Formats: sequence, structure tokens, C-alpha cells
Amino acid sequence: MTREALNPAGLRDTRAIYSQAIRTRGGTTIHCAGQVAVDRDGVIHGQGDIVAQCRHALANLKLLLAEAGATPADVASTRIYVVDHKPEYLQTVMPEIVRFFAGAPLPASTWVGVAALARPEILIEIEATAVIGG
Repeated sequence: MTREALNPAGLRDTRAIYSQAIRTRGGTTIHCAGQVAVDRDGVIHGQGDIVAQCRHALANLKLLLAEAGATPADVASTRIYVVDHKPEYLQTVMPEIVRFFAGAPLPASTWVGVAALARPEILIEIEATAVIGG
């Protein structure tokens, strides 16, 4: 599988926080359900702390990707749902996301502010699409 970040000169340069598009060729697509800061026993981690919840949701996503034979570098796109989204959340949460992708081109990404998620204590949910093989 080939994975190429696309960031056309005619658009704002967003490579530090996301790619405008990711082109993949060949391979198998993995659609990951939204991951939140809940462990296998249903315990919510980082209550009231969006950064801690983001970190735990990404750890869950990494486990899910590994089960599918993928790594964060295989992720082509993410959708990030944030309860009562505020612009300052980008500054606090983005370092966790950048660290998760460990130097790989960041995926195409959409942030969506929402009123609530599945449980009232959950502040962030991260969904991803990855492509492997080819």
C-alpha cells in the first residue's frame, strides 16, 4: 500500500496539524469505530480532563489498529468528536495526536463539536480509517 499526503499550494499549509488529503493505493481498508477513554472494564479514565481522555482514546485506537495488523502510520483519516468544542482544545490536544503519529504524515482529519457523546463523562471520541497491505 502506498500512502501519500496531499497538501496543495492553493490551500493553507496544515501539515503540522493534519493533511488536506491522503491518497492510498492498493491494500485493505480498516474502518475503526470511535475510541474513547474507557478501559475494558468500562471505567472512564481522565474524567474532566480532555488531554488525558485523548491520550487514553489514542491508546485504545492503537490496540485496535494492532489487532487489524495496522499502525498509526497506516491511518488515512480521522474524525474527532469533542463535547462543547473550544478552539483552545486544539492547542492542548494536538500534541497528543502528533505524538501518536510519531513523525508519519498526519492523516486527513475532521474535528466536530458535539453536545454529548455516549456517556456524559466522555469528552472526546476518535474514529479512524486505515489502509494496510497492497
